Amino acid sequence: EVQLVESGGGLVQPGGSLRLSCAASGFTFSSYAMIWVRQAPGKGLEWVSALRTNGSYADSVKGRFTISRDNAKNTLYLQMNSLKPEDTAVYYCAKWVNDLGPDYWGQGTQVTVSS
Repeated sequence: EVQLVESGGGLVQPGGSLRLSCAASGFTFSSYAMIWVRQAPGKGLEWVSALRTNGSYADSVKGRFTISRDNAKNTLYLQMNSLKPEDTAVYYCAKWVNDLGPDYWGQGTQVTVSS
C-alpha cells in the first residue's frame, strides 16, 4: 500500500523558515519523480516544486524554496526560506507517474505565515 505522510508544517513569522518532510512507503521511492503542491485558503491547487534528479520550481517560490530527497530514507523534503504570508497553505506531496501525473497524495500539512 502506497503511503505518503507529510510533516513539518506550523506557524512561522514572515521571513522565517520551515522544512517539510514527506515519508514515503509502499513503492520504489527512488524510481519516481515527486512533487509538492499547495492549496491556499479558498483557492485551487498550486504546483510548487518537482524532483526526479533535478528540481524545478514555480516562479512564486524560486530562490526561496529547495526541494530534495533522501532515497535511502524514502523521504522527500521542501526547505522553505524567506516565507511570506502568501505562502500560507496546506502543502501536499504526491508521487508522479510519467505522462499520467500524480497518482498518490499525502494528507497535507498546514503552513501558516503570520506575525
